Amino acid sequence: MVTEVVEVRVLSLTLYGRQVGHLAGFRDGRTELTFTDAFRDDPERPIFTLTTHSRFPNSARLMASPWVKTQKLHPVLSNLLPEGALREFIAQSLKLHSDHEFDIFSHLGGDLPGALIARPLAPEEVPPHLLKAHGKAKAVRAAVSAQAARFSLAGVQMKFSMKEKDGRYNLASGSGELGDWIIKTPSTRHPFVPANEYTAMRLAGLAGVTVPEFKLVAVDKLEQLPQINLPDETWAFAIKRFDRNGQHRIHMEDFAQVFAKYPREKYNAANYENIGSVLYEYSGNALGDVQQFARRLLVNILLANGDAHLKNWSLLYPAYAAPTLSPAYDIVTTRAYMGDEREYALNLGRTKRWYEVTFEHFENWSRKADIPWRAIKPHLDEVMERARTLWPEALQELPMDEEHKRGLREHWANLQQCFRV
Repeated sequence: MVTEVVEVRVLSLTLYGRQVGHLAGFRDGRTELTFTDAFRDDPERPIFTLTTHSRFPNSARLMASPWVKTQKLHPVLSNLLPEGALREFIAQSLKLHSDHEFDIFSHLGGDLPGALIARPLAPEEVPPHLLKAHGKAKAVRAAVSAQAARFSLAGVQMKFSMKEKDGRYNLASGSGELGDWIIKTPSTRHPFVPANEYTAMRLAGLAGVTVPEFKLVAVDKLEQLPQINLPDETWAFAIKRFDRNGQHRIHMEDFAQVFAKYPREKYNAANYENIGSVLYEYSGNALGDVQQFARRLLVNILLANGDAHLKNWSLLYPAYAAPTLSPAYDIVTTRAYMGDEREYALNLGRTKRWYEVTFEHFENWSRKADIPWRAIKPHLDEVMERARTLWPEALQELPMDEEHKRGLREHWANLQQCFRV
């Protein structure tokens, strides 16, 4: 009986110049992530994902065996890939099916979110022990096309990593230069999303939410965009990449990765108590981060943002440093587009309903997350004071569509008395 030769393609995974491990891809769609002994046995290793943190229970045991998945990549890697229209665009340009995650990951591995780099190995570079584990295994080269834009931004809308120069923005692809701005083009489904997001982020900042630099950019300042249909709108939304500092990468992961959940589970696999507990236990700025987290939770309610799911909260992992909560991003008044939307994304204090939530629900959240309520309540009070003092006048001058502004004011009037603006 002749044993069939198994062909395997292998990517080398590195983080801050350290070898993390290898990702093997097989023809049947199976993938295996194997950590190197040196990475696993080093208590000072940089954080790849929170479960590999040296303080995480049984982290060494979790890394002792390969992380095997039958079709998709492991969630820690799968969540680095775009969703929706952007994934379809990249897959089509590569002449691949959008479910072929290993191939898409291989192509995008040089400009992933955070600091992880995935490099295809030539057959002669593949460590022999990876092949021995699969009997008659033969290493083959992972084909990487040079045709498609080579960047990856998790999310469902069309957005691009771009480099600013002299007030113009160019795609950061192919040259080895990292993009320093994320550019979100106008939506073909919903009108004036860039102005909506700009306004929501500006109001969030006024309420004490930590936000990165962001601005509106004229669409005609965007160069080298692929052939995509855009509505006749003037502005795109630009947000400074906080996982980049010039040519230096800063590692990060969203909370779908933290909890090892796939994007399809981002609305139902965890709640805000779970996120708060992780921040309070593992953050290098535990109290400050949970206070900021609580502040953002209330701001999302006040701004009618129903999309603050697991992928819209992230941890930053500076090299060899403790994790911290990233700046805020993707704050949008979603109710402007979702009709009579009445719920936020995840459970908080046993409810998702905007028009039911009170301070009591936040107190229940803090108790469940084992966070002292006395450390949280003053920050919520300050959010309300700032919102009531600053938002009504600011909203008049901000560029949100007038109909969206009216809807936001109606939303404020329908909240419980303690949260009305």
